[in-house]
Formats: sequence, structure tokens, C-alpha cells
Amino acid sequence: MSYNVDQIRGDIFGGLTAAVVALPLALAFGVASGAGPIAGLYGAIIVGFFAAVLGGTPTQISGPTGPMVVVFAGVFAAFSDQLELVFTAVILAGLFMILGGFLRLGTYIRLVPYPVISGFMSGIGCIIIILQFGQLMGQESSSSPLMALGNIPDAISNPNLSA
Repeated sequence: MSYNVDQIRGDIFGGLTAAVVALPLALAFGVASGAGPIAGLYGAIIVGFFAAVLGGTPTQISGPTGPMVVVFAGVFAAFSDQLELVFTAVILAGLFMILGGFLRLGTYIRLVPYPVISGFMSGIGCIIIILQFGQLMGQESSSSPLMALGNIPDAISNPNLSA
């Protein structure tokens, strides 16, 4: 496959659009995971690098996703004092993804009914909203969705208006 110079304008605007979307998303996912915004930024850079080096499709945009943030937040909350275990879990997850790709297991996602996928993604969205609501009201963030849900009445009754 050869590169056509006529595509450069579309590639530049596509890259800028992806960057405008991916940068705030990476920062937000880093904060939501508990690892901090710089971790989200590094994660997006590393994912983008490996997606470019290992290939993909012409319309593929790689970056962090909501379900991975919720999974990583749980791992990070449980092992925040042992970062080597967190790093190992992330590397193992990546290796399992690569193995699944080589075994072509992604084709079986079509067997999962749409309501299951929609419910899963809606649940992830609700968890992210619950985790961020306290911060929206100027309160400290919680690492657990249940703790964050329990803190909502306090956040509503005592908002930090300067936040």
C-alpha cells in the first residue's frame, strides 16, 4: 500500500481532531482512574505510539476507553501502595489483548447481544459519573463507586462553589 500525497490534508485534520478529543479524554481518564492526569497522558501517548508502530486501519483512532478506566481504577485502588503489581496487571492485560488478537477472538463479539453491550457501557458511564460527581461539587474524590455514591448527599448539601 502506497501513500498518496492527496491524503495529507485529511490526515493532518484527522490527527488534529483526534488530538483535540484524545487529550482531554486521556487527562480525564487518568484522574478518574486515580493515577492522576499525567498517567492518563502517558497512557495515551504510549497507546498511540504502539498503535502506529504495530499497524491498524486507516480510520482507527486509539486511546483510553471508559471500561479500562473503571478496571484500572479498581486495580489501582487495591494496590496503590504496590505500583509494581499495578504495572504487572496492566502489562498482563495488554499481553492477553495481543493473544486474543492473534487468536482472532474479537470475531466472537458479534455473538454478544446488543442489550448486553449497551447495558455494560451504560453501567460504565454511570460509574464514571458517580465517581466524578463529588469532584464536580468540589469534594474529595473517592476511589470506590459505593463510597462516592454514599458521599453524594454530603456533596449536594455542602458544595464548594469556587470549584
